[in-house]
Amino acid sequence: MSGLRIPVDGPDGSGTAGATSLLAPNPSPMTLDGTNTWVVGRSDDVLVVDPGPDDETHLKRIAGHLGERRVTAILLTHGHEDHSGGAGRFAEMVGAPVRALDPRHRLGEEGLGDGDVVTAGGTEVRVVGTPGHSFDSLCFWLPEDRAMLTGDTILGRGTTVIAHDGDLGDYLRSLDRLRRGAEMLEAEALLPGHGPVLPEPIGVLDAYIAHRRQRLEQIREAIRQGAKDAREIVEIVYADVDTSLWPAAEMSVAAQLNYLKTL
Repeated sequence: MSGLRIPVDGPDGSGTAGATSLLAPNPSPMTLDGTNTWVVGRSDDVLVVDPGPDDETHLKRIAGHLGERRVTAILLTHGHEDHSGGAGRFAEMVGAPVRALDPRHRLGEEGLGDGDVVTAGGTEVRVVGTPGHSFDSLCFWLPEDRAMLTGDTILGRGTTVIAHDGDLGDYLRSLDRLRRGAEMLEAEALLPGHGPVLPEPIGVLDAYIAHRRQRLEQIREAIRQGAKDAREIVEIVYADVDTSLWPAAEMSVAAQLNYLKTL
């Protein structure tokens, strides 16, 4: 893709001709390098996606990066704190509304939902509903760049946890929807909420879908072996994963057990 930027030293500054990542200083096993805040636009009017945590240094860095450009709206991929915590403060700094699916995270009269189109200075962002990681997860398609901002629905490394406010059945349907869209729209990049830019969307989505199906079969096998609860399943299925990530794995297992009950 013309204008695709993938720095060798990390996600900060990566993106496309119309979207630039500014990395928040909140690295962790769950957030990878940190949260990617995305500045979207090709003119003096821009959108800011996921201001990140309530970190004054990061928020001031975003404002400094913008210079004289005007933020017409702040968009949230979802309401988890590492993406939305700084939205209110940043809205004060730049005088822009916050648009989100969940009304609890909005500032202003307009929400955000599947099928909406948001523009800034001629740059178009199309909203795609992708519940699963959380109930309010959204992705944002950038037609000019043939790129999708994916929040936590797709990560730059590893795979996504199904959070307490998420649902695996919804997530699998969202993956299928993104896979169909990537092929139909000839997508050329995924711009995640954590981790580096992904330049091969179809391959990434195929791998995500295959991984989820494989995990479900592994859980079925663990149950056949006698595992009685999520913790015992984690000890079998995630034996090769660092134990610091086991609490997150337990969340995912619980979501998968709930899903299997519906089949």
